[in-house]
Amino acid sequence: MISQAGLAAPLDLSKLPSYQQLSSKLRDMPLVKANGNVYGVPFMWGPNPLIYDTSAFPKAPDSWASLWDPKLQNKISVWDDLSTVYMAAQVLGYDKPDPSHLYNLSDKELDAVKNKLLALKPNIRKIWSTGGELTNLFENHEVVVAMGWPLMTNQLRAAKFSVGETIPKENTTGWIDHLMITAGSDNKDLAYKFLEYMIEAQTQKKVTDVTGYAPANAQAAQFMTPEQKKNLHLDKVDEYQKRIYFWQNVSRRARYNEIWNEVKAAQ
Repeated sequence: MISQAGLAAPLDLSKLPSYQQLSSKLRDMPLVKANGNVYGVPFMWGPNPLIYDTSAFPKAPDSWASLWDPKLQNKISVWDDLSTVYMAAQVLGYDKPDPSHLYNLSDKELDAVKNKLLALKPNIRKIWSTGGELTNLFENHEVVVAMGWPLMTNQLRAAKFSVGETIPKENTTGWIDHLMITAGSDNKDLAYKFLEYMIEAQTQKKVTDVTGYAPANAQAAQFMTPEQKKNLHLDKVDEYQKRIYFWQNVSRRARYNEIWNEVKAAQ
């Protein structure tokens, strides 16, 4: 991790007046903390939701397991990321009762995940790696459902595409983008000014307008329309965050990557 590798500078939070406005849940995540220091400030966050074409699904799919439906042969896309491994593990129930177990799977569990994903291969049209790639797959009607980001939902809505977004009953994983200052920075004072600007409520709202991601500074909501707040779930943010298993450190990342690469390489 960056914070443990000495690549980021510990932050003096007194130089970031807006830090206390940031979501306490996001501030308390352990990924950017080490030895009693904080190394990153939450910037944007979001889930890895199930995105679907509403013309193919009049009703939102209620489970990640729906991706394995034989009727969806060559009609789905999955992300070229370990999040797809986590999703299959959720379908197998490995997040119960402890969601953090998704990031600490045993070899036996990883083998079961691998077999589950291999069974999904006939339904996969393409494995996407960039946001624009998945958006194009939907717009070209090559796929009808996928794990994605709120960015794609936002782009498809802007293009007047019939898109829906949901978090299935198993819940989903999610991410928090953090801003850090490199340990070797020659101008840390300027860096602090940049970080403060980026986490101020008005700046956060502007970033949200472009990306569709949720702001770490909940006070950004005061500059939004009721529709924007609802689309970002800021009207019920605590309830919504409970459905997101934010990424944690994966100590056996090499083994997870090995499993995922074997799935991708399989014919």
